[in-house]
Amino acid sequence: MPTGNNVLTLVGQEPYTLDPAKVSDSGSVTYIYQIFSGLLKMGDDLTPVADIAQNWEVSPDGLTYTFYLKPNVKFHNGRVLTAADFKYSWERAASPATASNTVLTFLGDIQGVTEMVQGQANSISGVTVVDDLTLKVKLVSPCSFFLSKISYVTAFVVDKDNVSQGSDWWKKPVGTGPFMLPELTQGNYIMLNSNPDYYDTPAKISSVIFRLQSGQPMDLYEVGGIDVAGVSADYLAKATDPDGVFSADLQVVSQLSFYYFAYVTSKAPFDDPKIRQAFSMAVDKARIIELSYKGSVSVAEGILPPGMPGYNPDLSGLEYNPERARELIAESSYGSVENLPTITLTASGWGGLLPVELEAVIDQWRQNLGVEVVVRQIDMERFLYDLQTEKDNLYYSGWVADYPHPQDFLSVLFETTSSYNSGDYSNPEVDALLVQAAATLDTEESMQLYAQAEQILINDAACLSFWFGKNYVLVKPYVKGYKLNAMGIPILTEVTLEAH
Repeated sequence: MPTGNNVLTLVGQEPYTLDPAKVSDSGSVTYIYQIFSGLLKMGDDLTPVADIAQNWEVSPDGLTYTFYLKPNVKFHNGRVLTAADFKYSWERAASPATASNTVLTFLGDIQGVTEMVQGQANSISGVTVVDDLTLKVKLVSPCSFFLSKISYVTAFVVDKDNVSQGSDWWKKPVGTGPFMLPELTQGNYIMLNSNPDYYDTPAKISSVIFRLQSGQPMDLYEVGGIDVAGVSADYLAKATDPDGVFSADLQVVSQLSFYYFAYVTSKAPFDDPKIRQAFSMAVDKARIIELSYKGSVSVAEGILPPGMPGYNPDLSGLEYNPERARELIAESSYGSVENLPTITLTASGWGGLLPVELEAVIDQWRQNLGVEVVVRQIDMERFLYDLQTEKDNLYYSGWVADYPHPQDFLSVLFETTSSYNSGDYSNPEVDALLVQAAATLDTEESMQLYAQAEQILINDAACLSFWFGKNYVLVKPYVKGYKLNAMGIPILTEVTLEAH
């Protein structure tokens, strides 16, 4: 594995894909943010800022966006980017042949995207190339967070010649981002090199190495095998000890993330809201999370995490009440525990070892309800596939913000028509509130509508909200300028390495 004084070494995972239109896991997204880029990116204050677009205009009715691109932006192969590359990239994402699960979520507000996804059109009518450096985009209806949506990777630009090389084109990706990947090969590391022609300030480090399948990150950090390490719950006490050896290295970053148990409402027994409420009220979340995470995460009463616009610290969740939970089962259409079908929970992982917090929840369902939940544990790639197809009765999953807006949690996870609504939840009242909130340009009024929708989702037990995350990261003293954004993506362009 290459080393050097100007090489940053991190821990990574094998990417499932580096195709911006098809990616759905946070590990792969981390690489895509380094290799590719888009019109906008998320700023430090969680608002969209210029990236390839140097500025833009919005029409008074909120329907037309005109983007003016920076001149002389180059792909990694040296070709100069034009506005036509964005039109191509978005139309490729919307093509039925691409089969993107994210395109409607992030680009579906644009006129003609839905028609193209459904095979009713061969182009996106709402995207017009005015000239090489001007792109005009027309929306179906006003969307107050459209700029946030297109800061996500689905809207990133790809090179047509690169994509035309075949289905494995992404293993030799040609992007416009601050780092380049010459080729993705089988091995124990991934190496990204700084892009010297980057249109913004080029990265100060020459390369970034992501070590794969290398053991516990904390163990590697202690022996100098990596420069940055995420801290797991097992190591938290050691890492946060103010008198310990790591106290000066620790960074704590709030993460816009939400972990939950999703009830598949299209299947028995979670088609009955009383059963969903019973399962939610049978779990002592506060106790389980304190014992499992030792204060490193916070209990989720709602769905929107702290730091997210619209977060409501006073939201009223379903209380822990085993007695009432048993009454709800008796009141349900099933009448008793004996009439419930076998309940299978899907979780990601392998080796038969379940996370301690998952074991605790299953034990409380057993103790408080008399229900034995069967766990089906599968690897992450299969898990993501199963959420869309071979669904069990419920699953344990998480969601990290793609952009900091309530829509990215409430609508994406629970609106009837969303491709990420893996629990098949459907509530016309919630749908109406979410559609109205998205079209409301007044921020305060929009947030009130989202708050109403969130409270209904909790009351109806659309899911069992579990915990909100934080990132605990150790950074070697010689690494300067390293930071994670609120979506958990490392920002590497400002990193410098002192002699060590």
